[in-house]
Amino acid sequence: MAQTQTTEKAFETYVMQMLAAKGWRQGSVAEWDQALALFPAQVAAFIADTQPAPWAEMRRLHADQLEAMLIKALVKELAIKGMLHVLRHGFKFYGKTFQTACFKPAHGLNPEMLARYGRNVLTVTRQVPCHPTDHSTMDLVLALNGLPVATCELKNPGTGQNWRHAIHQYQSDRDPRTPLFEFKKRALVHFAVDPDQVYMTTRLAGDSTFFRPFNRGSHPGETQCGAGNPQHASGYRSGYLWEEVLEQESFLDILGHFLFVEKRDVKIDDGKGGQRLVTRESMIFPRYHQLDAVRKLVAGARREGPGRNYLIQHSAGSGKTNSISWLSHRLASLHTEQDRKVYDCVIVITDRQVLDRQLQQIEHAQGVVKAIDQDSGQLADALIDGTKIVVTTLQKFPFVLRGLLRAAGADHLDAPTPEERTKAKAWEAEIAKRRYAVIADEAHSSQSGETAKELKAILGAGAGSENGDEEPDWEDNLNRVMQSRGPQPNISFFAFTSTPKGKTLELFGRVGHSGKPEAFHLYSMRQAIEERYILDVVKNYTTYKTYFRLVKKIEDDPDLPKKKAARALAKFLVLHPTNLEQKNRHPLHGRQSV
Repeated sequence: MAQTQTTEKAFETYVMQMLAAKGWRQGSVAEWDQALALFPAQVAAFIADTQPAPWAEMRRLHADQLEAMLIKALVKELAIKGMLHVLRHGFKFYGKTFQTACFKPAHGLNPEMLARYGRNVLTVTRQVPCHPTDHSTMDLVLALNGLPVATCELKNPGTGQNWRHAIHQYQSDRDPRTPLFEFKKRALVHFAVDPDQVYMTTRLAGDSTFFRPFNRGSHPGETQCGAGNPQHASGYRSGYLWEEVLEQESFLDILGHFLFVEKRDVKIDDGKGGQRLVTRESMIFPRYHQLDAVRKLVAGARREGPGRNYLIQHSAGSGKTNSISWLSHRLASLHTEQDRKVYDCVIVITDRQVLDRQLQQIEHAQGVVKAIDQDSGQLADALIDGTKIVVTTLQKFPFVLRGLLRAAGADHLDAPTPEERTKAKAWEAEIAKRRYAVIADEAHSSQSGETAKELKAILGAGAGSENGDEEPDWEDNLNRVMQSRGPQPNISFFAFTSTPKGKTLELFGRVGHSGKPEAFHLYSMRQAIEERYILDVVKNYTTYKTYFRLVKKIEDDPDLPKKKAARALAKFLVLHPTNLEQKNRHPLHGRQSV
């Protein structure tokens, strides 16, 4: 028993020591207001420290009643707009907007913002009361400037418990209506952790609460990577959570730039035999591989600048839509260490309308994202007018030149005057001076070759090709982009695909430990399957040869309905859609399978 207690204490001691080393202060339960589910004194202290002028004005106006009145206004705003909105945009109090947090700016050109960012206070408090009606406590409550942003249940196999028990505790013993757990209004994420694995959710809903794995994978960066975590230098496989993810700057970055509220319109039964549309909200917290990929891509782009290519091999079920959305916004505001903007424009090439909606939901500022849903003139305008993120399909690019002519004021696009052509060429030259990040969604399947060539022809700064204007017969459409004009010093390509072809790896990949081109970042199919984001179709994989062995068995076994089974199998072989498709591709149908 003593050994068990020692083991449990060792893990908890490690967690607290590591959080302290990563910028977290030890909080006091005495400062916790259970009814309000926050640390009022810490909130007031941050505002007084970082916004002294409006604070002094309010003090003169409200005297000793200021703190109580301020917290009351804050709680009301949390109930209406939610924690994430208040953290990022502050709240109103007697005509003043008070900020409750300050997130790191994209560049260092504003010393005042950087100074305020450095005054954020992260606190971790143990055994915090969480239910007004009983004596339940949370193992850990993580707060930013007094506002609770995360909770955590720690479990240790040494006591006969693990992350599954933590999840069960959240599902069975935590009332979602309690202030601390109320969706959007207080804690934004809840972690279930043991020394080996990490799971998280953003919404408690009793027994139906769904926890997602927040693990690195058994072999990060390798194709055989499955679920779980590798060994960690700390001795605890979940050490990356405390040492990397919850490091002060890292966690503030997640709160400031990754978390967002996703809104979806869904149809539900109206109880009268019909349906009605309702808006459902979800708090999106990045999965580990998404966070890791975006950060590594951003660091690479900052370090290498324009002109490099990045292949992101993320399996189906990886959440590419969110990964692309986060990456787009980060690249659009990316600056070098010398505070020089890396890219003037981010172009997202996709056929999925949901990606455009997601980009808009992550960033609500006007003019940041422009979807090209009309014509080529709209696209040309977006490339010219300084729009940060342009969402389009590659099929529109053959008409970019016509759009440039229109932007130049041509009346007859098919027969422009010399002056109009000259002005359009000037627009082209101006565009070519700019630096672009081109993010291609599903690199090898969604673009056409001739239009791909147009992309670099319009955006390119003119790196020559040995083949001149010759149009090669390439298999992969995006690979045509890379070979048609050669590398472009002003364009970086970020290609997302789940199954890269050999040529795609050759053109976009980078030589790895194997000596062969590899993806810049990888989330394997095996990990997606083991984490239950996609199904393992191989479990139901049966060759046609096996099916016909069954026919032979039918012939030898009089108890089986021979004719009926044989007809069903033959019909399956002839009419199965997979087989019909393959018959048009390969003459050797016997090698196909289902």
